[in-house]
Amino acid sequence: MRRFAGSLFLLFFIINSLYATHQRAAEITYKHISGLTFEFTIIMYTRTSSPADDTRITMPVIWGDGTGSELPRLVFEPIPDVSDITFNLYRGNHTFPAPGSYTISVEDPNRNNGVVNIPNSVNVPMFIETEMVINPFLGYNNSVQLLNPPIDQGCVGKLYIHNPGAYDPDGDSLSYRLVVCKGAGGYDIPGYTYPMTSDTFYINSITGDIVWETPVLQGEYNVAFVVDEWRYGYRIGSVRRDMQINIVACDHEPPEIYTIEDTCILAGEFLQFDVTAIDPDGTNVTLTGFGGAFEQVENPAYIEPDPATGNDTVTATFNWPTLCNHVRFKPYTTVFKARDDGYPVNLVNFKTVFIKVIAPAPENLLAGALGIGINLEWEKSICENAVGYKIYRRSGESGWEPDYCETGVPEYTGFRLIKQIDDINTTTYRDDNDENGLVHGINYCYRVTAFFYDDAESYASNEACAYLKRDVPIITHVSNDSLNLSSGHGVIVWSKPVELDTIQFPGPYKYELYRNNGLEWNTPELVATFNSLDDTIYNDEQIDLNSNNAPFSYRVDLESVPVGYVGSSQKASSIFVETIPTDQEVKLYWEPEVPWENEKFIVYRKDPGTTSYDSIGRTYIPVYRDTGLVNNEQYCYYIKAFGHYSLPGLIDPLINFSQLTCATPVDNVPPCTPMLWEETLCDEITNLLKMIIPVDTCAYYQNCFLCDKCDCDAEKYYIYYAQTLS
Repeated sequence: MRRFAGSLFLLFFIINSLYATHQRAAEITYKHISGLTFEFTIIMYTRTSSPADDTRITMPVIWGDGTGSELPRLVFEPIPDVSDITFNLYRGNHTFPAPGSYTISVEDPNRNNGVVNIPNSVNVPMFIETEMVINPFLGYNNSVQLLNPPIDQGCVGKLYIHNPGAYDPDGDSLSYRLVVCKGAGGYDIPGYTYPMTSDTFYINSITGDIVWETPVLQGEYNVAFVVDEWRYGYRIGSVRRDMQINIVACDHEPPEIYTIEDTCILAGEFLQFDVTAIDPDGTNVTLTGFGGAFEQVENPAYIEPDPATGNDTVTATFNWPTLCNHVRFKPYTTVFKARDDGYPVNLVNFKTVFIKVIAPAPENLLAGALGIGINLEWEKSICENAVGYKIYRRSGESGWEPDYCETGVPEYTGFRLIKQIDDINTTTYRDDNDENGLVHGINYCYRVTAFFYDDAESYASNEACAYLKRDVPIITHVSNDSLNLSSGHGVIVWSKPVELDTIQFPGPYKYELYRNNGLEWNTPELVATFNSLDDTIYNDEQIDLNSNNAPFSYRVDLESVPVGYVGSSQKASSIFVETIPTDQEVKLYWEPEVPWENEKFIVYRKDPGTTSYDSIGRTYIPVYRDTGLVNNEQYCYYIKAFGHYSLPGLIDPLINFSQLTCATPVDNVPPCTPMLWEETLCDEITNLLKMIIPVDTCAYYQNCFLCDKCDCDAEKYYIYYAQTLS
């Protein structure tokens, strides 16, 4: 009798468990309503044939703030043309108490039975979660929306691909990663394994494609992945999808999709291209599209026909009448899905096309010199949703034309951002170096872009260039005397003004040359006066660059004798090389402050016991490491600099020499810190010490200019012992 009762109880338990098993897939998404209130949607895919399928009219959710709720089920309907899967949608609002990070979770028993890669899946809950960050400084956030339901099936030995069709309404950056399915309490399921594969199973971190190449066993498998959202480099949320994949035996192949690669489109233009799906087995094929472009409120993208169906081969035309409102920093992920009509399951394939909508460039940029600055003006951007403008500048014409998908002004063009205007209606700017004046002799070239709230930028404007009138002296050389470097005398050269307003400033004229010890223009002294505009060279024999512990700086003033002060050259300094001697090497660095551009430097060295200098290398930055030297031997150096102004008619190249300086390398570098491990051998009553110096530590310090070096040539080590930690 007891055996009968026990058997009856076991039978009841099994039947009850089977009746309760129905969860196949699930996810949680949300939308911002206002303030701290958000609308949450729980989507679940359940087994239609399970008697428990229609019993969950509410779903408990934990908000991550110490509270929970029951959300009502608003949609419950079997998915057409798909075997044994029902779509469930639960929805409700929640208001959080304060900004912060929250994890919203749902745990629902039970998964359906027989999942191959989850041990005893019938007794393992389905656990899903979504992370959100409420940060007013980053802006309120809407979660990613997964537009493609997890209902795609596969076959043994056939390539399986699933794409969730992730769309972020805010245009945030998305990345994808595989994770382990979670069970009770939100813990990773013990014994869970990724599906068996003949080659590989992975998720594409950029497109979101889950690729299974290829399944080896029939059955139902569950996998999970997370879509992370990023804004301004910060992770601001994530959505986890736990989904089921049904693998059966079949002998047909998935369809193939052919269309364009990633593309760009100018906002306001009409984007159109064809997409073709071909089924290699000649069955009917259905072609659809989804993604951010299709979700736009104004002028959404569409395909014709939708869906496109046909036997063997089908073609649809993608159409998108773009607007300025479609401009955003990240491209739109557009996914095309082809599904065949094979038996016993329909196989699918996906093709992702990234589409970037770019704002038109501001038009008719003009540049004109006036006084000590240059005035810019341009036409207002036609995109009213732009936030403002970015102004870029470089020396000399670039000849650069943006590529079709190239927005903003890339750094490689030589342009640098000098101003951001946060007003779309402001279309003028004066560039005068904050009223300190621009440099005479430089041909300043400009580009302007419109930018948007998410840092998207338009195409760059036309290039406009201008230069200041050459109505003041332009200093070109502050150099050690190249004919006698050992003297240390300075040679100062300048170009005379060739566009001087002789009516406003009549002659005769004179130059006044000022000198300052150091880069800071604190105590300049008048060192020479010249009464002819043609006197443009001065040999400063009052100084010794080789013995001074700082550079010298110079400025040339121009005066009209009848009127007075006319203007000044920019200040320019000599090249002052500083040395850092260390073990078997000398580090050299220099930072001249000059109005022209230095493009390269040649390093010269005099070896111990020799009388002449030889070039040992070149550098395009003002630092150099001279290695392989002999310790305690003196080496001497000087630098030869090559520079230029970008305005034609001036001396080119500008060659200037530094002072002579000497240094003696010395072994002042400590050994690299070893890594120490200790292992206790209890049976032998012994502590075994293991010590190693990582090879990459040595390589790092050998290639690092500014960091404190460590040496890998230690001869011995001392080991210290204490009974307790101090």
